[in-house]
Amino acid sequence: MMKTVLSNKKISSGRSVLMLLVLFTLSLPVFSQADKKFIRKGNREYNKDKFSESEVSYRKAVDNNRRSPDAVFNIGDALYKQQKYEEAAKHFNENISMNDDAERKAAGMYNLGNSLLQANKVKESIDAYKNSLKLKPDNIAAKYNLAYAQDLLKKQEEQKQQEQQEQNKENDDKKNDQNKQNDDKNQDQKDNKEQQQQQQQQQKKQDQSISKEDAQRLLNALANDEKNVQEKVKLAKAARERKQTVKNW
Repeated sequence: MMKTVLSNKKISSGRSVLMLLVLFTLSLPVFSQADKKFIRKGNREYNKDKFSESEVSYRKAVDNNRRSPDAVFNIGDALYKQQKYEEAAKHFNENISMNDDAERKAAGMYNLGNSLLQANKVKESIDAYKNSLKLKPDNIAAKYNLAYAQDLLKKQEEQKQQEQQEQNKENDDKKNDQNKQNDDKNQDQKDNKEQQQQQQQQQKKQDQSISKEDAQRLLNALANDEKNVQEKVKLAKAARERKQTVKNW
């Protein structure tokens, strides 16, 4: 007989309400011949919670009969118990492809959904549960786990959306702060430019004022020079006149 794929497990929701993930035993008869001994040995080990040892036995069964879907299924089962969920999912996928029987395919898809759900591949687990229910609509466990996975996916998407909104707000705040800093910087540059222009205008006025003063001093100096020249000319003329009035004895 095949073994329990999952065990009862409580999962806490966002409101601290405990939800039970339904886990059922999927038992399938073993029809293989060459691998039968190792499958039975693996089942005994599995039932004693020796999951690693049971995996080895099931792999030996596959070595004897590579087309044994039950041995492949049981390997996935043992791997699941060892919390190797992604590797378990690979074996359940392989089991599904090896089976033509609808009930066996449904069982493989159900266990695939459980493995994917535990591996936090929620969206993929939903697809697996739906495919299982298409083949076996009366699987209550698959229905429950499907609803659970859908609710979990919804919460994850809402959380992701909230985180994205918070990230967008943070980016907007940073952008606004940067714009404010740029505005302040531009205003400072504008103020500095206006201050420089004022200083240049003041300097220009000062330069113009100094130029007027220099010009006045220059005019005064020229006037003084002209006055001195005129005085010198008068003195020279007076001297000549005095010479002409001197008599020779």
